[in-house]
Amino acid sequence: MKSSAERALGELLQLAYSGELAAAYAYRGHWKSSRRSEEREQIRVIEEEEWHHRRQVGEMLTQLGLAPDPKRELRARIIGRTLGALCWVSGWLAPMLGAGALERRNVFEYTSAAGFARDCKRTEWIDCLLVMAEVEWEHEAYFRSRVLDHWLGRRLPLWPQPGPKAQIREDFVSPTATLLPTA
Repeated sequence: MKSSAERALGELLQLAYSGELAAAYAYRGHWKSSRRSEEREQIRVIEEEEWHHRRQVGEMLTQLGLAPDPKRELRARIIGRTLGALCWVSGWLAPMLGAGALERRNVFEYTSAAGFARDCKRTEWIDCLLVMAEVEWEHEAYFRSRVLDHWLGRRLPLWPQPGPKAQIREDFVSPTATLLPTA
């Protein structure tokens, strides 16, 4: 019988696995619809990093003896491709806002997964999960900067900004760390 930490880790990894699928498809439409070459390239790289995270999370699921959740996979495929297609008609700002808010949440999901990995003695995964959290932090910072470059984006309420990137590892080792966001 699996411990509560193992069950929580498995569920979070299944969620992350499907989330990476949705994100990768959405970013594919996002970078292809962008008119600025440097922006296209950066978002294309972000898409590649999402596919890489998906492969890593998939390997962890396999080692846990779990498979992706078929319903989540279907929903992620539909959502990701729909968002990618909407990038062609929604304008530039909306995809940047949505991407930044989702990336912020991903930072906390991977940090939480690292905590669950520690709790169920999967210590070999901790660094990988924290690196993924750090990469997601970089994605959030990029999308935040792009939103703030837009005249309207500077006037919109944004998602709560995560702490400094170094805080990901500092909070992880702290015994009183709150791994999930409060806002």
